[in-house]
Amino acid sequence: MNKTFYIYFAILVTSCSSLTGPEGLFPDTRYDFLDEELSEGVITSDDLELNNEEDHYPIATNTGVTVFQEVPKPRQIFSAGGASEVQLRRLGDLLWIYVETLPSTTWPITRSFWETSEFQLLDADPETGIMLIEFNNEINLKLTIEHGIKESSSEIFLSAIYKTGITNTDFDQEEIQPFLEDIVNYIADSVGTFSGTSLAAQSLNDRKKSRIFSENEQTVIELDLNFERAWSTVSRAINASKIISNDRNREEGIFYVSLTIEDESNISRFNPFSFFRNNPSEQIADPEYIIFVTRSGSKTLIKAEAVSGSLEDAEDLISVLNESLS
Repeated sequence: MNKTFYIYFAILVTSCSSLTGPEGLFPDTRYDFLDEELSEGVITSDDLELNNEEDHYPIATNTGVTVFQEVPKPRQIFSAGGASEVQLRRLGDLLWIYVETLPSTTWPITRSFWETSEFQLLDADPETGIMLIEFNNEINLKLTIEHGIKESSSEIFLSAIYKTGITNTDFDQEEIQPFLEDIVNYIADSVGTFSGTSLAAQSLNDRKKSRIFSENEQTVIELDLNFERAWSTVSRAINASKIISNDRNREEGIFYVSLTIEDESNISRFNPFSFFRNNPSEQIADPEYIIFVTRSGSKTLIKAEAVSGSLEDAEDLISVLNESLS
């Protein structure tokens, strides 16, 4: 049996050698690369056209020059009303209430004031914004709610009229002031918790007293106010903003002003020396802009021009001024 095994083993080894040996069917070529010789260089013809591939994703080389492109900043023209504020304001003999809520919100609060008061509310028309309140046997109080100058604001006016419909000019504003003060306190206490709005008074929201339009590539603010109140409104806006008043001429409707704006690097431009003035309203020698307040029928127009500078600088001034109008 051992002899037979060795015979089969010898036959198997011989068969494998005949299959994988140099002369076999499947020669072993794993190490043939060691005997390879270098061939001659490839010779190409001069007129051979090569297929140059286009680089769709080139890598930029450093030229040593850095180019920055300034992204245009949106101009902000109108600002929305912030935290609700209620004020009693006066201009000469005129008294009115300023509220930083839309008329459609101011209307139901004001109506609630009269309905819970000792006076009788005779009529309330939300489309016109007018309420009639009985004051005594001869006189009624007429309350009018209008959209304010500032976005999302209201103005409340109170006057006295005879029951015949004639305005009572003898009714002194000092007699009306206590009612206005009570309304101010009532609205201030209610506006934070009052969540209702009058759908019937929605039309009052569209009757804004201020609008913006462009005339000869210049931005113009139009106020639905007479000149006296428009002048006072612009003056208040200047005092409340970063605009510095240099001088003014009311008869000609002109403000001479300068403007300080903080840029992205927190460096003031236009007035680098304004930091050293103790009083922001302190006059400086050379104004940078002129604000024109001009009559236009029953309305008033506001424009700005740069004394030295570009039209864009004057547009910045108009934007800042408009944000502070109220």
